[in-house]
Amino acid sequence: MQIHLSNTLTRSVEAFTPVRDGIVQMYSCGPTVYNYAHIGNLRAFLLPDLLQRVLRVVGGYDVQWVMNITDIDDKTIRDSALGSKEWRTEIGEQSADAKQNLRRYTQFYTEEFVRDIEAIGIRKGGFYKMPFATDYIPSMQDLIRRIAEKGFAYERGGSVYFNVGAWRKVDTYGKLFNIDFENFQEGVRIDADEYERDSVSDFVMWKGQKDGEPAWDFEFEGKNLPGRPGWHIECSAMANEILSLPFDIHTGGVDLCFPHHEDEIAQSKAGYGVEPVKFWCHNEFLEVEGEKMSKSKGNFFTLRDLLQKGVDPVDVRWLMLSAHYGSRLNFTFSGLESGRKARHRVQEYLYDLWERSEGVIAPAARHESAQALRTAVFQELANDLQTPKALAELFTFLNRNPASGVDAAQAAALLGFFQELNGIFDVWQFSPRPAQTLDVPAEVQHLAEERWKAKRSKNFAESDRLRGEIAALGFVVKDTKDGFALEKA
Repeated sequence: MQIHLSNTLTRSVEAFTPVRDGIVQMYSCGPTVYNYAHIGNLRAFLLPDLLQRVLRVVGGYDVQWVMNITDIDDKTIRDSALGSKEWRTEIGEQSADAKQNLRRYTQFYTEEFVRDIEAIGIRKGGFYKMPFATDYIPSMQDLIRRIAEKGFAYERGGSVYFNVGAWRKVDTYGKLFNIDFENFQEGVRIDADEYERDSVSDFVMWKGQKDGEPAWDFEFEGKNLPGRPGWHIECSAMANEILSLPFDIHTGGVDLCFPHHEDEIAQSKAGYGVEPVKFWCHNEFLEVEGEKMSKSKGNFFTLRDLLQKGVDPVDVRWLMLSAHYGSRLNFTFSGLESGRKARHRVQEYLYDLWERSEGVIAPAARHESAQALRTAVFQELANDLQTPKALAELFTFLNRNPASGVDAAQAAALLGFFQELNGIFDVWQFSPRPAQTLDVPAEVQHLAEERWKAKRSKNFAESDRLRGEIAALGFVVKDTKDGFALEKA
């Protein structure tokens, strides 16, 4: 099917055609690994996961998906510094070497990030590459030199800045975000990696070393400027090095439009001479219970926080994918529960289909109703990833076609469609309905489930306490490869 996507660059929904026949190259701004990812971050990472799955399953493309790891910026340096209060005992002992501390600190949070995204169904095998910024510093330095040679960079006090005023004389600065240049002051410099949206000034590409910070040598215009790259230059250099410009799609949260992505466009075009990306796709913000997420409001959650509350990470994935990526998502616990029920309703339908087909799964084209459902659902997904409309089509079908009225051939074809669809949503299982051979009281089952959630979130003290309560009620809980099993004591 023809895929259509909303393009921030043109502010319109456009038919998508890849730069290179049959292959889609996509770059996503990944995490800054200085802490655990919060659920707003996770939504931003679910957009490219959904997109690459739709491109593969619905569009029939091969996808090269790159998501970088920002392991060097203001935050990672600050929190990995010797004596930092953010250093965790699990990371190990700190060193007198700033680079070593940075590497240890970011490696710890990278591993935690990968654990989190895999829990919500973002498979590491879906990535073409997941590069670390610190592995591409020579490429970043080369790009800075290119930009300087073309007259759009200058050095001051050991740092190198992008000259926005010079660039505006030859090209547009403000392609993704409407910028008010009325108060623009040429020559004003910003050293921070992140800055306010009204701070339109020259931005740093190479930051001179400060006391106690990790640093790399940089030969620039006959000088050695020890320091490290600015945040914005990292993605420009990595995207070109790994995918080469131009490539097809760049994703990220709407908060990255300016300055990060705007600066990427300027740097890449100034240094490499081409418009870097055809489609810019941005997801909207996530709110919690109708309010902006904030630690001071007590509504700031990481996935670990939700697991400790007994939330199934699959339900987090379902809830986030149920809303269109371009609309604000109101994350609520009542919404999680409603989503869980909806997901389980589909799963029960699949168990019924499995029984009727006797485990046979056939292509959707084998039956007219399955093929019609496939076309209706996939058309919505092809239309700018309209997941709410796609799921509406799905549940309308379920309401009109109870499993009790489905014959074996139709059941097999429907299972074939759902298996394709699960290549996108990744929330269902295709197997017989689990046997209920043991009469387990609801209280015991609930305790066992809570104990399993506690163990998955590494709350071992709570896990042991719940195991004791289960034993007191005459049952033994045993861990299995895929979960747990209950037996009579």
